[in-house]
Amino acid sequence: MRRNDDVRFTSCSTLKVPLPSRPPPINLPILLARTRNSLAQLIDSFKTRSGLEQFWPNLPSRSTESISKQSLLCSASLSLSGASKGEERSSVGKSALLCSASLSLNESAQFGSEGREGQQKGHSSSRYDEERVLISEVLVRNKDGEELERKDLEMEAMAALKACRANSALTVREVQEDVHRIIGSGYFCSCMPVAIDTRDGIRLVFQVEPNQEFQGLVCKGANVLPAKFIEDSFRDGYGKVINLRRLDNVITSIHDWYIDRGLFAEVSAVEILSGGIIRLEVSEAEVNDISIRFLDRKTGEPTIGMTKPETILCQLATKKGQVYSMLQGKRDVETLLTMGIMEDVSIVPLPAGDTGKVDMVMNVVERPSGGFSAGGGISSGITSGPLSGLIGSFAYSHRNLFGRNQKLNVSLERGQVDSIFRINYTDPWIAGDDMRTSRTIMVQNSRTPGTLVHGKVQEGDINPTIGRVVAGIEFSRPIRPKWRGTAGIIFQHAGARDEKGDPIIKDCFGSPLTASGKNYDETLLAKFESVYTGSGDHGSSMFVFNMEQGLPLLPEWLFFNRVNARARKDVEIGPTRLLFSLSGGHVVGNFSPHEAFAIGGTNSVRGYEEGSVGSGRSYAVGSAEISFPILGPVGGVIFADYGTDLGSGPTVPGDPAGARLKPGSGYGYGVGVRLESPLGPLRLEYAFNDRQDKRFHFGVGYRN
Repeated sequence: MRRNDDVRFTSCSTLKVPLPSRPPPINLPILLARTRNSLAQLIDSFKTRSGLEQFWPNLPSRSTESISKQSLLCSASLSLSGASKGEERSSVGKSALLCSASLSLNESAQFGSEGREGQQKGHSSSRYDEERVLISEVLVRNKDGEELERKDLEMEAMAALKACRANSALTVREVQEDVHRIIGSGYFCSCMPVAIDTRDGIRLVFQVEPNQEFQGLVCKGANVLPAKFIEDSFRDGYGKVINLRRLDNVITSIHDWYIDRGLFAEVSAVEILSGGIIRLEVSEAEVNDISIRFLDRKTGEPTIGMTKPETILCQLATKKGQVYSMLQGKRDVETLLTMGIMEDVSIVPLPAGDTGKVDMVMNVVERPSGGFSAGGGISSGITSGPLSGLIGSFAYSHRNLFGRNQKLNVSLERGQVDSIFRINYTDPWIAGDDMRTSRTIMVQNSRTPGTLVHGKVQEGDINPTIGRVVAGIEFSRPIRPKWRGTAGIIFQHAGARDEKGDPIIKDCFGSPLTASGKNYDETLLAKFESVYTGSGDHGSSMFVFNMEQGLPLLPEWLFFNRVNARARKDVEIGPTRLLFSLSGGHVVGNFSPHEAFAIGGTNSVRGYEEGSVGSGRSYAVGSAEISFPILGPVGGVIFADYGTDLGSGPTVPGDPAGARLKPGSGYGYGVGVRLESPLGPLRLEYAFNDRQDKRFHFGVGYRN
């Protein structure tokens, strides 16, 4: 997260607030380990500033000229100073009522006697806590005994009183609680009760000292907390008396800001300086070091890993010097798991000594780096035969080549007609690139059915297969959030062959199978693709745009431009899911006829065989589905599809679609069931088309 400078703002134009040398600042050493008790600690610091912790001793009995009742107390101690020698004993001066647990009375020398001392020893402080004194008047004054300049503060203090009212009998405990309430209002830094004996009775005066008016702020250590957030939090209080309760709410909001972002930080100290300047200190736990610890898959003990530590560290968004974030740490764990080379990842934050920083330890368990695999699938290009569409596969893969998360895959797929031999090498993140660019080098030799465009009509017709040798390199990287771009150069050598494997250049209707008229076409393609994914799930919104440009660097190389786009939108209504998809494309230039867009089939218009709706230079296919759960992993679906070649069928060299009487447009509808499996959803669908034909369709995975 981006750092910001220390925040300083005052009413002046300059941001730096010089600390005055005198008078000395009022220190409020509040270590706010938890937001909830910060105010309580601040108030406690005020209440203990006097340092008076005496208990209220017993009071002596008095003559008729003196006070006959126990004088008042408060939250601390009450000391009544007797009259001087020149004063009448019937008039008792002001008595400081200090914050302690009991009341003490200091008399003049004339009032001291052994009898009184004996009487005081015979009473306990708790007894006098419960004895009541009649109060005739309750006032709020400043620390000098004068009226407060601000009547609103006097009203705040009076409003805080609960027990202390005129013409009420009070105990020490009740006065003490009201002193706490005045301090608890947040507007005052001290409160001292004073009892005055008048001819009308005892007057109880709360001598208070209001807090300073807020004039500025100094905030240190807030490197990631936005300055605007701090300024906005304090701006409403500028020029007003500092209220400790509101200050506590601001501190709580600062803590919440960090918590919402998973950051380790807290307001560690608050200080009110002279001049009404509030000084905040924020402690942010920065990342001191990041270390990788490999654990054995079976024992869980530390071991030596295959992966280079720098390969893991470059994947982390958390860096040294940043404030440690639990949310970012969670995303880092997910990033490492998506690499495909880790079986388990966990983060253990440890304190880095007494520095206030955090050491991050990444515990990782590696997966086996490589191995052989075998499987099977279904090809959409074969529509007849006892083993229609079935293919088998065998592959060797290494998912962590050289310990740098580089992938090597060598695979062979073989079917009734299909065969693909492929070698792929992928570097998911090219070293030294800040944009997370990946590189893929690919070599492929394939043979696929040509029936989608040039299928035979009757027995004895030629059923061509298309052979391709492809080699290329692609680079891919994120463009912006949820968008990814791919660019590359691909060379293709492609031609048609009959069932015997001999090269052919025309189909059974005499339509050309190559654009050049030779046994094969050669093309150098510049490819660009942009992909948008919503949540990243297969059922979420998606948009794919693909463009291929033929580069005629040699005269015999084909020159054309092909554009293809697909969009999908998913809407959930309760347990029901609505899925809308639309795809389309267009080709301009001289291209191989077998590269025409084929319409119809399991991933196009259901109810038709593969490619039997049409094949053209242009196409558009739309689909709508309603899926719903049935039982456990089994779900149902209702669908409708429509596709058209937009009248472009005759523009394909040789018009293969017109020769085979393909309609050029059509629709299908039906129902089906879906079964979730480790391979993806298994789809079994029964569809009708507009020609009243009906077909079963079976597929594995999601529709393209």
